[in-house]
Amino acid sequence: MSAPAPRENPHLMGHVAAERAMLEAMRGGRLHHAWLMTGPDGVGKATLAFRFARRLLAGGAETLDLEVGHPVFRRVAAGSHADLLTVEREWDEKKKRLKKNISADRAREIPGFLHLTPAEGGWRVVIVDGAEDVNPQSANALLKVLEEPPARAVLLLVSASPGRLLPTIRSRCRHLALEALPEADMERVLSLYLPSMPAAERAHLASLAQGSPGRALNLAEHGGLAVAGLVDEVFQKMPEFPLLRGYEMADSMREEVAFDLFFSLLRGGIAGAVTAHLRGAADGVQARLLGLHGVDWWGAVWSRLGEIQRETEQHNLERRQAVVAGLGLLT
Repeated sequence: MSAPAPRENPHLMGHVAAERAMLEAMRGGRLHHAWLMTGPDGVGKATLAFRFARRLLAGGAETLDLEVGHPVFRRVAAGSHADLLTVEREWDEKKKRLKKNISADRAREIPGFLHLTPAEGGWRVVIVDGAEDVNPQSANALLKVLEEPPARAVLLLVSASPGRLLPTIRSRCRHLALEALPEADMERVLSLYLPSMPAAERAHLASLAQGSPGRALNLAEHGGLAVAGLVDEVFQKMPEFPLLRGYEMADSMREEVAFDLFFSLLRGGIAGAVTAHLRGAADGVQARLLGLHGVDWWGAVWSRLGEIQRETEQHNLERRQAVVAGLGLLT
């Protein structure tokens, strides 16, 4: 079972301080015209943005919770509320993937939308999901709104990489930094959506996801535990990883999701080993890896693996060969 899309999701685990800040701003009549919600991918940023938007559009400020059967909840979930505009990367039908950037045409809708009179007499709200993906023209459209904010209008920017936003945009927003979820909250999330999965497997997913419930559920949906097992096998057999076994692994990585997971987990394992080593807390496998090669060597491999992954995606290269090349760096 996967989590609902953020606009349809009635649940948000953790992030109590962020919700409290929004509620207090609503109650005190000091609602900032722009909010920047940052944090790791899949941690709940967009879900919080839609929770806030629903409450603002429905009225009241006792809690951000809104019943699933409430008319505002249903219309927001359906994308049909007249006072809410969502701007995000669009689907590229030709390439069968999301486009790399939010189009300038979509961003240019924002100023005009926010300056309209609210259709239901309350607020106008715009959610920009993946605000770091705006191109320069789109960024200028956002900046125009932030410099001259209309009355009773709120702009919610969701970003996993706020450093890619213009400083002039960041400085005009109230910032809410969402952190990775603690172990207890991760267990609650995974128990809710993966009730039939054994507790040990849920714990393994939580560990791999590093406090991101969205990432954990994505791993579960796309065989992440099996891919993680392959990554563990690679590290355990270094430095004499069998070439034939490498080709067998590569044959199972022809699909984009498995390929991306493999490289992400491989790089994550390297980063985790280096971090643990520097903190003096490396476990047996991590200590052995750092005994084989130094931090600088692993840093160079981590960077090159990222380059291989990006080049394969950007130029639509053969994934099987990319996996072989990546594994070749480790032997």
